Amino acid sequence: MSAHTQTAEKGQNTTLLCQESYVCSGTDEAVFECDECRSLQCQRCEEELHQPERLRNHERTRIRPGHVPYCDSCKGANGNIMHASMTGSRQIAAVRCQVCKINLCVECQKRTHAGGNRRKHPVTVYHAGKAQEQEEEAGMDEETKRRKMTEKVVSFLLVDETEEIQVRDEEDFIKKLDCSPDQHLKVVSIFGNTGDGKSHTLNHTFFYGREVFKTSPAQESCTVGVWAAYDPVRKVVVIDTEGLLGATVNLSQRTRLLLKVLAISDLVIYRTRADRLHNDLFKFLGDASEAYLKHFTKELKATTARCGLDVPLSTLGPGVIIFHETVYTKLLGSDHPSEVPEKLIQDRFRKLSCFPEAFSSIHYKGTRTYNPPTDFSGLRRAVEQQLENNTTRSPRQPGVIYKALKALSDRFSGEIPDDQMAHSSFFPDEYFTCSSVCLSCGCGCKKSMNHAKEGVPHESKSRCRYSHQYDNRVYTCKACYERGMEVSVVPKTSASTDSPWLGLAKYAWSGYVIECPNCGVVYRSRQYWFGNQDPVNTVVRTEIEHVWPGTDGFLKDNNNAAQRLLDGMNFMAQSVSELSLGPTKAVTSWLTDQIAPAYWRPNSQILSCKKCNMPFKDNDTKHHCRACGEGFCDGCSSKTRPVPERGWGPAPVRVCDNCYDNRGIQLDVAELPSEEEGGTLIARKVGEAVQNTLGAVVTAMDIPLGLVKDAARPAYWVPDHEILHCHNCRKEFSIKLSKHHCRACGQGFCDECSHDRRAVPSRGWDHPVRVCFNCNKKPGDL
Repeated sequence: MSAHTQTAEKGQNTTLLCQESYVCSGTDEAVFECDECRSLQCQRCEEELHQPERLRNHERTRIRPGHVPYCDSCKGANGNIMHASMTGSRQIAAVRCQVCKINLCVECQKRTHAGGNRRKHPVTVYHAGKAQEQEEEAGMDEETKRRKMTEKVVSFLLVDETEEIQVRDEEDFIKKLDCSPDQHLKVVSIFGNTGDGKSHTLNHTFFYGREVFKTSPAQESCTVGVWAAYDPVRKVVVIDTEGLLGATVNLSQRTRLLLKVLAISDLVIYRTRADRLHNDLFKFLGDASEAYLKHFTKELKATTARCGLDVPLSTLGPGVIIFHETVYTKLLGSDHPSEVPEKLIQDRFRKLSCFPEAFSSIHYKGTRTYNPPTDFSGLRRAVEQQLENNTTRSPRQPGVIYKALKALSDRFSGEIPDDQMAHSSFFPDEYFTCSSVCLSCGCGCKKSMNHAKEGVPHESKSRCRYSHQYDNRVYTCKACYERGMEVSVVPKTSASTDSPWLGLAKYAWSGYVIECPNCGVVYRSRQYWFGNQDPVNTVVRTEIEHVWPGTDGFLKDNNNAAQRLLDGMNFMAQSVSELSLGPTKAVTSWLTDQIAPAYWRPNSQILSCKKCNMPFKDNDTKHHCRACGEGFCDGCSSKTRPVPERGWGPAPVRVCDNCYDNRGIQLDVAELPSEEEGGTLIARKVGEAVQNTLGAVVTAMDIPLGLVKDAARPAYWVPDHEILHCHNCRKEFSIKLSKHHCRACGQGFCDECSHDRRAVPSRGWDHPVRVCFNCNKKPGDL
């Protein structure tokens, strides 16, 4: 359309008028379109024109809303079709000229309205409705329809180079694929060395050459991470991967990512552009097969059960198509037509001691490119043939594909240390197993990665050795072992049947005990005056276990007698303090009133602050203003100044805010202190000095008390000086926020996060003691 062409009412179809003007003079609305008359006709013109016998059988179509007529200019003056004869079909009109009153297709508009005054004629643009689109599609061949279906396909980043999934959830995955959630799909992925044209191969095999996956002539790889797109023609998810042997930083993680993609694929294309098949191809597929069977088969079964998937994830790997492009050499098997290329490939695997047992099938498809471009038709037919085979891998919903990829990413993730990178295999065990190492013997854990999230403990097939640093011995009851049971026992202060105080007394007399849940107390360290034997030689067996990072020791000192004694003394002191709080305050108030000056209001009459009217509670301290003698809270009497008129001077003393502001007021002679009051004032000063001295003494006694607590602390407790904040809520400890140790884990907590009480037999606490919030949630005995 010319840039100068004016558009009237763009986007809306104006009323179609009769083009015959036979009865109506061209003013009535068109109702029919006659295919043989090649015109739009109103009701009256249609009836008059088709009255003759020879015209009654004309094909007429009733015009519906949104109807787009055919081009009027394609019909010549003698009824011959000009442009239609060149194109082979009648053209749908694209615009209607408002001045010429005719409908024009794109070609006729360029031909008749591109120059002169007609280029300025206003036009109305037609928008074909669904009916016209369906009519156009009906005239297309199958290949054209397929091309049109892939015109809007775009790719998106599925997983980045650090193995992080780039879609939020299942709904986001389906939205980016632009497919139905109930559509059953298969997954096709491509592997190969960098620069071999993997993205180019996918674009020509599935999307008719459109650049759905980015390609680039630059030296740097244009595909980083894993990209995906949906092929609506074959109903498959097409995945493009980063090339092997490329310059990359996280080589181990990216190699592991390839196996995750392979695990969710139904068909894998290995693209190689070389005159001869290299050993890297067979090595890659052999190592991938071994790693798939060893690590992924079990995980796919667990994912099916854990996610409750209706479609089981096949434990047999995908099919493989080796797409081999040569230039100067013959294709595999062309020298010996009697030999199948697949058999030659199996022989090559066998010679290299690589066994691709995990793959459901391996096919070879080769093409020799004498002159570019590459012929992908053979690969396309092989892919379509494999996708039609549902014997091993059946189509599944896109949600199932996402859940499988998410489960594998959660299981096999995390950085791989440099010392664990192996170069003898594409997929070594270190890429998929736990990276924890025993602190005592140095052997590694053989469990899958991230198994601790499911509560599965570490495990190693090799035996550990004893280390005094970690004391990794475990005692088991010898009598129970001989009866076929393995019961762990630990040394502790007292038996579970003893009360706390009786247990302390027995500990002081007979030493620590070893108690079996089935046999009772089997050993006391000082049971006899002399000749007490070691428990290892008599009642227990010793086993050496691995020490994994983040776990506690085994036979640490569980003798908590000193801490029990401190806990008991603190409990008694707290009880006495709480019970005597009321009488103590009453006696203190009476003594204070006895030595208070006469102008002070008695403590018994002070119920609230004189200024802010805040009622005093049992624990609140009342303060007297030295000037007026009224009772105030600490906030309303925090200022100080000399009060010589009351006998307080020259040192500053506590006054209320009002008296501090009114310091110029002079007292009458009657208000001056008498000789008797002066003696009372001296007694009050002496009482305050004694009170301050006692407070300093009590503060000084807190220092050796802390030393005693550290000496009594069990070995597994974290020292007080290392505890700066609560282990759970992260609140910083201060004078007002006390530290408390969990008797199970030994970490420091505030009172709110460790107020639960529970027995901890493994630590020697057989009676309910303080435990933290996290330990209290653990099932079974602590």
